[in-house]
Amino acid sequence: MSDMRATATELVAQQDRTLVMGVVNVTPDSFSDGGEWFEPQAAIDHGLEVVAAGADIVDVGGESTRPGAERPSVEEELRRVLPVVTALAAAGAVVSIDTMRAVVARAAVEAGAAIVNDVSGGLADPEMVPWVASDRLPFIAMHWRGHSTDMQSRAVYADVVDDVCRELAARRDALVEGGIDPDLLVLDPGLGFAKTAEHNWSLMAALPSLHELGQPILLGASRKAFLGRLGREPGDTPRPAAQRDVETTATSVMAAMAGLWCVRVHDVSSTVRALAVVQAALDHAPEEEA
Repeated sequence: MSDMRATATELVAQQDRTLVMGVVNVTPDSFSDGGEWFEPQAAIDHGLEVVAAGADIVDVGGESTRPGAERPSVEEELRRVLPVVTALAAAGAVVSIDTMRAVVARAAVEAGAAIVNDVSGGLADPEMVPWVASDRLPFIAMHWRGHSTDMQSRAVYADVVDDVCRELAARRDALVEGGIDPDLLVLDPGLGFAKTAEHNWSLMAALPSLHELGQPILLGASRKAFLGRLGREPGDTPRPAAQRDVETTATSVMAAMAGLWCVRVHDVSSTVRALAVVQAALDHAPEEEA
């Protein structure tokens, strides 16, 4: 096992604090920063800045999953991510590859990525789970109901918290049955994916209940539209994505207070500083009596 693979495995197992995953979008159309880091060198430079700001993991993705986004070709996704993964891994970063395609995940791991972050939880590509299982890779599986082109039409729940937890539990069981090591499996409730703003807020209010799934939990609330709608009148345009970092940091604090494993964010510096405050308080909390 490579040093980065070993480090990634240790990160999945750690429970002392909430980790920070920094986003590097190598796309022209991501909702938050589409096009800003599209050229390989710009993405590499940004990834190095993310590491310097204190990210534990750098998440590199070449496919936008914003609502309505069309998928790039496999060749284009590979062209976008491989130079960035190669450079960041060579610089010593723990890199996760954000992809739904096994062929992209495999190439990225060969280039130095140590974690696979699949928003479809292995549902989009039948080759993903067998390959991840055979290679004993850390795997992040999100709650997913379909591709971005039509996912919001599937945002129908009897009770969103119960339904998401039940569907994630079923996916967890299927992944383990498919050979994924449960000690290397992380789950993500999928804020914004086939969910309305009200659904997202219900999940945010119920973060501690996600521990019942028995796996480390990743939260990805960063800069999403439901945060941009705070303080706006119904029907008003949400604040631009780049102006949602204060609200994002608040969600990261909530995640840390709930004991979640990791938060995935765009603005790493503010998140690291905020979580240091949470951790300092938690370190001084009185020990519970046996």
